[in-house]
Amino acid sequence: MFTGIITDVGRIDAVAPFGDGVRLAILSRYDPATIPIGASIACSGCCLTVTTLAPHDGGVRFTVDASAETLDKTTLGGWRVGTAINLERSLKVGDELGGHLVSGHVDGRAEILARDDGEDMSRFTFAPPASLLPLIATKGSVALDGTSLTVNDAQDTFSVAMIPHTLKVTTWQDRRPGDLVNIEIDTIARYVARLAAMRPFQN
Repeated sequence: MFTGIITDVGRIDAVAPFGDGVRLAILSRYDPATIPIGASIACSGCCLTVTTLAPHDGGVRFTVDASAETLDKTTLGGWRVGTAINLERSLKVGDELGGHLVSGHVDGRAEILARDDGEDMSRFTFAPPASLLPLIATKGSVALDGTSLTVNDAQDTFSVAMIPHTLKVTTWQDRRPGDLVNIEIDTIARYVARLAAMRPFQN
């Protein structure tokens, strides 16, 4: 589990075929001594498992493997050497829950339709997959590229607002209309929708 609070911006150092998917090498400022093999790291919202790691330039170089299904449902298939990605270590018991509970199981890709930069806030408008629209609620939570955000308005599209600090410490400072981002709906919404779908069978 994660919280949607980004703790580093990593960069893709290598991309290689691996089975029906790819193996990605990622550079990060994380301390390699604190990352065991098998650790889960959210990479722009996608929970991936560390398969190898080594110290690198004061930080770490680690690899993760992504399956064909992951590439199909997320933005990972478009990552190239040099691509910047949001990173978050998995939640530990006792950690502050600063965002909301995020599983790292991406539901699909959302397109940025507009970006309006103000002095104190930047507003992004998104088009999510149509199947996810009923699960996105005004004032609810959503994870976009692994970042925990509050939905400002949800209709046929939805919008979020970001403060300058969020832009500065994540990849969002470089995001523009037309870009695709990973979206994960709130876990509570997922289960409410499932219960509502099952109700006719319980009567």
